[in-house]
Amino acid sequence: MELLNILVQGVLVGGLYAMFAAGLALIFGVMRLINIAHGDFIVLAAYLSLVVTDALGLGPLMSLVIVVPLMGVIGYALQRGLLNATLGKDLLPSLLVTFGLSIIIQNGLLEIFTADSHKLSAGPIEVATIRLAEGLWIGVLPLLQFVVAVAVIAGLHLVFYRTALGRAFRATSDDPTVAQLMGLDNRKVFAWAMTISLCVVAVAGVFFAVRANFDPSIGPARLLFGFEAVIIGGLGSLWGTLAGGIILGVAQAIGAHIDPGWQLLAGHFAFLIILLLRPQGLFPKVFG
Repeated sequence: MELLNILVQGVLVGGLYAMFAAGLALIFGVMRLINIAHGDFIVLAAYLSLVVTDALGLGPLMSLVIVVPLMGVIGYALQRGLLNATLGKDLLPSLLVTFGLSIIIQNGLLEIFTADSHKLSAGPIEVATIRLAEGLWIGVLPLLQFVVAVAVIAGLHLVFYRTALGRAFRATSDDPTVAQLMGLDNRKVFAWAMTISLCVVAVAGVFFAVRANFDPSIGPARLLFGFEAVIIGGLGSLWGTLAGGIILGVAQAIGAHIDPGWQLLAGHFAFLIILLLRPQGLFPKVFG
């Protein structure tokens, strides 16, 4: 029963990692952009939620009503105003620009909020549990987090394969030049992709802020978890990000059970093993 409990907790944590990864996979799949600042946007969303909860007295989960659209607007403006100019066959310009954004976000948050760590309180739901069996309990908040992760990925899949916007995403992903000749404005398509990506980031950031302490410097670690989940699941596979997040979460849970100091190391080992055995990931799929 103890092993089952460890596995269940690892799966639930994997939902959060899947949300870290989904936005990263989306923008890479659509525009081949590797966003080095992705983890810092997660932290930015957490701080925006902190400001909203302090200013309006809302709970962290209710703050999503404001934080999600706000992050979406930031994503659209950033892509149209800056990142579109860096896109092309050479990945280096976008890497350098997003690296610069990472530094700017970290230092901006440090200047405004100092280096002190914060944590959002969601109230009684944080300690509420559901008894599944003798010796097996599941937290309500981690369960909600996992359900939201599945819903987010299902929503992204629906957008990609059942909407006109999704067809535009897939067309520009397959061949941006041909898509433009057919009348699509690639700049707008890419901007909407970044908008959706940062909306997902907003959800991930708020749930992360409720789960753990955060400070301006922890963005790169969130990027690493998201990147590992994407690679494990397979580039271009939305559901693969969920599988990658779960594998990462379970590996960390098992590592923490063996020795608390092994928690992160176990996740990195799982990533390296899968990368060695299956470099293309478990469920590789090209958007399109």
